[in-house]
Amino acid sequence: MLGVRVDCVDMPAALSRIEAMVAEGGHHLVATINPEFVMLARRDPEFARTLEAASLSLPDGSGVVWAARRQGCALPGTVTGTDLVEPIAELCARRGWRLFLLGAGPGVAAQLAKRLEERHAGLSVGHHMGHADPWADDDAIHVIRESRPDILLVAFGAPKQEMWIERAGRRIDTPVAIGVGGAFDYLTGRVPRAPEWMRRAGMEWTYRLARQPWRARRMAVLPGFAFRVLRGR
Repeated sequence: MLGVRVDCVDMPAALSRIEAMVAEGGHHLVATINPEFVMLARRDPEFARTLEAASLSLPDGSGVVWAARRQGCALPGTVTGTDLVEPIAELCARRGWRLFLLGAGPGVAAQLAKRLEERHAGLSVGHHMGHADPWADDDAIHVIRESRPDILLVAFGAPKQEMWIERAGRRIDTPVAIGVGGAFDYLTGRVPRAPEWMRRAGMEWTYRLARQPWRARRMAVLPGFAFRVLRGR
């Protein structure tokens, strides 16, 4: 999609792939691709290389789903980082795997970790606020290694979270690391999420823009994305 790979998977297929990657071991980056990712990758070669190296690239954003359908991928809807968190917690609880939450603001990861452990019997969730810049890598790596998670969710926002996983994530013996953007804030209620009917209709971005006008600068790339998709095959 304009030079960025997006895998044609729905939520069940994504979870199945993630489960297989944990069982396989190694180091796997899972990226959640939206139009802003695609347009940023067009002007940032390092970010483009990081996305190309991802083991799984999920369609996060109605614009990506629309573009994928134009190319013959019959996606039923988005697979967002926020929507992944609860199913992954359930998967970890069922398989006896450890989960770790990295990022967001003070106390947010801790609050979400406690909530997930309460909802999923037997689940163990580590957490650390951390920082996306390299000076904080050693501290985060030490804390995560102590927890020994099987799946790591990183909420630094794009492109910092993907760059962190590519840079520091390789130093941690964690099979799967997923960039989930603002998921922790949404799931703890720090930031309200669009009603379900708006999400189903692919209009979540309009709700976000109304609630967070500062997103206008980021979303300014959307017309260019749509134009390039329409102009391409």
